[in-house]
Amino acid sequence: MNAINFASRNTKEILRDPITLFFSLGFPLILLLLLSAINSSLPPEAAESMTLFKIENLAAGISVFGLSFLSLFSSMLIAKDRTTGFMMRLFTSPLKSSDFMLGYTIPMLPMAIIQSAVCYIASIFLGLTFGVNELLALAVNIPMAVVFIALGLLFGTILNEKAVGGICGALLTNISAWFSDIWFDVGMVGGWFEDFANLLPFIHGVKAARAAVQGDYASIMPELWWVIGYAVVFLGAAIAVFSVKTKNIK
Repeated sequence: MNAINFASRNTKEILRDPITLFFSLGFPLILLLLLSAINSSLPPEAAESMTLFKIENLAAGISVFGLSFLSLFSSMLIAKDRTTGFMMRLFTSPLKSSDFMLGYTIPMLPMAIIQSAVCYIASIFLGLTFGVNELLALAVNIPMAVVFIALGLLFGTILNEKAVGGICGALLTNISAWFSDIWFDVGMVGGWFEDFANLLPFIHGVKAARAAVQGDYASIMPELWWVIGYAVVFLGAAIAVFSVKTKNIK
């Protein structure tokens, strides 16, 4: 079995789980509709000051936040495989640790793109003008998707199925929400909270997506380099930890 065949198997595993499909596609859409409804009910003077809830900002923010669920899916998939004989059989194949991580990552990327596309398409009916900028935003979201996938693979390699449900399903999604500038302006909180948010990749992923949607091309890469750096580090850490764990098992 090579990495591509392994990725094909993982794709089938993901598609067999309807809960995965609901959370990856349905939940971000529900949040988008709910927050858009709240924004439309605000008085004009309040809506003018609440720029975070304007559809171009909201669509970009929700499209990034929705990617956080990829951590749960990737962590559950690898944690489940570790507890079955399937993983042990794979250890007899010529697959390297990087091949394993690639096989888990590849199926998640189309899901990330479809998830973001659904978010932007739904936003058209809420007032967003769809064009080249939104297509660019789909590409800008890919490094952020890799960040979440890599985190899931890292935790899934270390923890069991029950533990990753709490870490990736609850803790990580909340952290990415609090420190991403989606629901409130972290600059208004200021202090250590703002400093800590700017050290994490989530707020930079949101800012890069918003810059893409708004056509502010010059602002994309300064934010996206942060995300790319985190993606490389987390994916490298996942490969290294998986390699150590497999050597111990063998």
